[in-house]
Amino acid sequence: MKTVFKVLFVVFLFGLVTQGNCQCAGASAITVEQTKTGQVVEGKPQWSVTVTNTCLCTQTNVYLSCNGFQSVENVDSSILSKQGDECLVNSGNPVQKLTFTYTWDQEFPFTVVKSQVSCS
Repeated sequence: MKTVFKVLFVVFLFGLVTQGNCQCAGASAITVEQTKTGQVVEGKPQWSVTVTNTCLCTQTNVYLSCNGFQSVENVDSSILSKQGDECLVNSGNPVQKLTFTYTWDQEFPFTVVKSQVSCS
């Protein structure tokens, strides 16, 4: 009886994996961490932002909330492009781990709004 249970369990798990049911919960699997770099630009501290996909699946079209975001230094638009109240990360391409900097008086409260999960 134990052997039958083990075989059924393995078949069940294999089915979940091959059907793509082991996907992450999308945006909740993206983390945003910030630290001061120690640099000062135009009298304001520079911040380093790291956006990380903690999911095994690929995530594309990652959007951060960025209503009111400002920086005295330019942020490469291929890394972070403002689109209304949201910012598209990495031009919509897959995000595994990406870092960018900006300079402002205080840390901006970036939060993940949405992303697209693709498991194969």
